[in-house]
Amino acid sequence: MTELVAGIDSSTQSCKVVIRDATTGELVREGRAAHPDGTEVDPAAWRDAMRSALAQAGGLGDVAAISVAGQQHGMVCLDEDGEVVRPALLWNDTRSAGAAADLVAELGDGDPQRGAQAWAAAVGSVPLAAFTVTKLRWLAEHEPDAMVRTAAVCLPHDWLTWQLTGRMGGLDALRTDRSDASGTGYWSPATESYRPDLLHRACGRLPELPQVLGPTAIAGEVSPAAAGATAAGATAATGRPAALLGPGAGDNAAAALGAGIEAGDVAISIGSSGTVFGVATSATADPTGIIAGFADAAGHFLPLVCTLNAARVIDSVARMLGVDLQRLAKLALSADPGADGLALLPYLDGERTPNRPGDTGALHGLTRANTTPENLARAAVEGMLNGLADGLDAIRAAGVPVRRVLLIGGGARSEATRQLAPGIFGLPVVVPAPREYVADGAARQAAWLLSGEAAPPAWAMGEAQRYEGDPQPAVRARYAAARDSAGSLPALDRDPR
Repeated sequence: MTELVAGIDSSTQSCKVVIRDATTGELVREGRAAHPDGTEVDPAAWRDAMRSALAQAGGLGDVAAISVAGQQHGMVCLDEDGEVVRPALLWNDTRSAGAAADLVAELGDGDPQRGAQAWAAAVGSVPLAAFTVTKLRWLAEHEPDAMVRTAAVCLPHDWLTWQLTGRMGGLDALRTDRSDASGTGYWSPATESYRPDLLHRACGRLPELPQVLGPTAIAGEVSPAAAGATAAGATAATGRPAALLGPGAGDNAAAALGAGIEAGDVAISIGSSGTVFGVATSATADPTGIIAGFADAAGHFLPLVCTLNAARVIDSVARMLGVDLQRLAKLALSADPGADGLALLPYLDGERTPNRPGDTGALHGLTRANTTPENLARAAVEGMLNGLADGLDAIRAAGVPVRRVLLIGGGARSEATRQLAPGIFGLPVVVPAPREYVADGAARQAAWLLSGEAAPPAWAMGEAQRYEGDPQPAVRARYAAARDSAGSLPALDRDPR
């Protein structure tokens, strides 16, 4: 009898569900539902979207195992009864930038450079506004009553996994995985352990934390009531045991698992944020803060560079020009490399790499001659790719081997992005067949849980496309000049909502 597995991707913008054959990986059915916009969200919206996506995918009544992947870093605070204390602060909420700077300086006894070195040695990363630990400091300082009520802290995918169990076992039953724990700022990938001293430093308390599970550990069983009426009815009718829950993963680690990324591969994922990551066999610790030393979902490590601005840059410029994404791609491809001197600095939501949470976007090199829709479209695509290329440079400089670059994520479907990427990155680019790689990674983890094998199942990935192009050093240099000149204006006082 064919066993089915389900993978959930609870991302910033939506929830996607895939149900696949556990042995072959063949897609059986799928569903999706939107999330509300914003950087502060009631977690109930994620749960409701997950239920809607599961219902659209036909429910879980015939599914043997399921795993949840989710956006990293989000702070979900729970009281002693397991109720949400306040809306979750998401990774892209920059209100804790000051708290991040304070935490870094404090660990260095007032010296930010020493503090950065100490944080990198402790947890493999230097805290930025995205990290959970900085959000907890912000909460303690700005909403102390909410901090006092906080009995436990978890991450978005932890909370959704717990919801699928029906919250059985209370706060003691919260579970997470290595990859997502490594993005909190208080769990060390090198020692595989929490750092309660850093947690206490952040918020003055020691709230309960989820147990960190290995790649094939069981996080619990799906409660029929939590999974929905369809699953409950099917389970009762067939007498099937409840579906097992895998440990889940952070979204980038799940994407790496879903795309079959191995040592020597570097993936560049273009979604709401942009990420550059590669699989490593040992933990990394970058005191500059550019590379986050995360763990992966397969027992290894995932050094990662993240930009806040990726596909939304293209969306915003398309809206500015009054065109759809397909038309924007055609406009970009009809312009010359370098957009006739026009360079877009894509810091529309501030930026994380480089660490400039208060900066804004800017157009450099404007002249009467180059202000055309074609050049603006080209500058948007080039600006987004240049930001990611800076991340690729950092990954290579850290000694992470680069055998090939895989371009994934929704933004990788743009033909302009595909054709311009090799020139900006200075490397050939492989674009795997379009799939929901985060959800697929969660599903593959669920299949691995069922198999009991030493490695995840080998699923066919579909035909990939290879793109090549001449390196564009002049385009990179023009972007670097725009990037390095930023910060001369006062930072925007952003509304964090």
